[in-house]
Formats: sequence, structure tokens, C-alpha cells
Amino acid sequence: MSPEILELVEQVQLNCHISDARHGTDYGLCTYLMKMREYYRWEQGLPYGEALDKDAVGDWLSEREALWDSLADEEYRPLALGEHRLDPFDVAAVNQRIRDLGYLYSAGLAQSGRAQFFLTRLLDHERGADGFDLWVGGEELARGLHVPPALLLGRDIYLRRNALKQLLWEKYEAWLWSRPDNAMGRALACYPFESDIDAALERMTEREMQVVRDHEIGEYRAGQLLGEGWEMLLLRVLGTPAELMLRAVRDNLADCLQTLPRLLDDPGDGASLHAWVGNLGNMRKDLFPEVLAAYEAWRATGTLQPWRDCVERGREHWLALARDALAVEEEQPRGAIAGRIMALVEERRL
Repeated sequence: MSPEILELVEQVQLNCHISDARHGTDYGLCTYLMKMREYYRWEQGLPYGEALDKDAVGDWLSEREALWDSLADEEYRPLALGEHRLDPFDVAAVNQRIRDLGYLYSAGLAQSGRAQFFLTRLLDHERGADGFDLWVGGEELARGLHVPPALLLGRDIYLRRNALKQLLWEKYEAWLWSRPDNAMGRALACYPFESDIDAALERMTEREMQVVRDHEIGEYRAGQLLGEGWEMLLLRVLGTPAELMLRAVRDNLADCLQTLPRLLDDPGDGASLHAWVGNLGNMRKDLFPEVLAAYEAWRATGTLQPWRDCVERGREHWLALARDALAVEEEQPRGAIAGRIMALVEERRL
């Protein structure tokens, strides 16, 4: 790794620390401690499944929280690359200078305006027929506590293979606490976690990368249907329950456009169908109970037709609902817009 890239890693990591200083404690206590433990594992380069020294993790946690305290009021820093000082959110400009060297950078705002930054080694690139560019990153060189496996920025889709692998490991660890008979447990049972954690994680990551890819392509295609006004609407209700509802509506639309049709066409042993249901957040499940009924019907009878019918209805339903949300009067105050959207979505469950 060249000195310039090493310096870039440090700069991106600093911005990750600043973001964590602002948002690191947004999680509930149990989730926060689990994510911090895995953050420690990543920094130390320790393999999944290896027991962590509690005292070492505790000391590291205290040091990290002290670092965050010192950065809580700092602004995100520009990135220096050669003679250039680049805005950390100018993803295209950064990648223009590092992509040919085999690296991939991204930055953006996630739910509730949480900034995220990451730098990875570039694994692959795909250009879609309908105009998107899909970039796949592998080894994480700089990252924060929050490590979503994918990010959509305009026409660019960023997938993070190692971030997905960590997410799946966290799902397995969480499931181990009580081993519930649920969709995620059924997905995990399709892999040899009890006998070979590394092989199980590799196989599950490989399959779920395709699901994440399809979801992000679905997000891109949903964006093409909804237009630029959608992102402006999200900004107007940022940090409110209406934001969570709108994100769930678009996620449901994306999966009805792309992810579920692909999964239902080739369900295989059903592992990814179980995982898809197991990964649904509470908001999505609350708004889309029909898809849960279709899942249970498939489990009981083995037939996928009710699920296919549900997806067909969902495609039309979520697109119509999203367009109706866009039609809410822009002149209204922020609180009034959020309230109107909440009422609209709540009365349009499927």
C-alpha cells in the first residue's frame, strides 16, 4: 500500500470516528455492545468465532469512547490526495483518483442523517443495461461502527462483501442467545455453522451478496420510477417516524420489483427466502403483513404461488403509495407533512 493510500486510510478513519462520536450510541445497549465487540474484532484482525478477551475489549471500549468524546464537536475533514483537498462527500472525485489503484471509497447519509464513510479494496464492477454502475468492495480498510452492506448514490451502487459477512455473523450470534424457531434460524440451519463457522459464513455471504445486489438494483429502479423528489421528501421528514415509513415503503417496492421475483424464480433450498424474511425490520413487517402470510403458506404447503401473487400486488401497491406520498403539499410545515405521510402510510398497509 502506497504512502498516499495509507494517509487516505487514516483520513477516512478519522471521519468514521467523528461520525461515530455523533451517532455511535444511537443503538440500544445490547446492540451497541455487540457491535462494539465486532468493531474491536475487525480492528485487531481476529477471526470470527474466536473468543475475545473481555478485559482487552473493555479497555479498548473505554479508550474508544474517550476518543469519541474528544471528537464530538469536530467537523468532517477534507481528504488530501496528492495536491488535491477533496470534500469527503465528493465520492466521484475521490474514486477517480484511487479506483485504478484497486480501491473503492464511498460516503453518504443513512437513516436519520447518519453520515457513513468507508474505504475498501475494489473487487468488481458491473454496468447495468439501465444505467447503474455497481461496485463491489472486499477488505475494509477504514470503516465506522455502522457497517451497512450496501449504499446507493445516484446511479452508483456500492456493495461491501466483508460488511455483509459481519452482518451475517452478528445475526448468527444474536440467534444463538435463545435459538428461536424463526425465519433467520431456518436460514442459518441451511449452513454448517455448528461444525465449520468459516465455511458457513463464506457460503452464506456468497449467496446473500446476490440478494443484496438485487435489492439495491430494485432501489435504483424504484428511484427511476419516483424521481428526484423522493430524496427531497426524505430530507423534509428526516428524523421523524415518517422517514422510517417512507424508507420501508421504498424497500418494499424495491423487493417487489427485483429481489423477490428473482428469489421466487429460483428458490433453491429456500435459505435466501428464509433469510429475506428474517432480515425484515419491524416497520416493513407491520406495513406488509400479507408477505408474512405468503411465507407461512409456503412453509405449510410448499407452494410459491400465493407469494408470487403477493409480490404482483405489492409492486402496484407500493408504487402507488409512494407516488401519493410525493403528492403531499410541499408548502405545509415540516411537522404537518410528516403527520400527513404517517396517516397516509398507516391506512395503506398491505
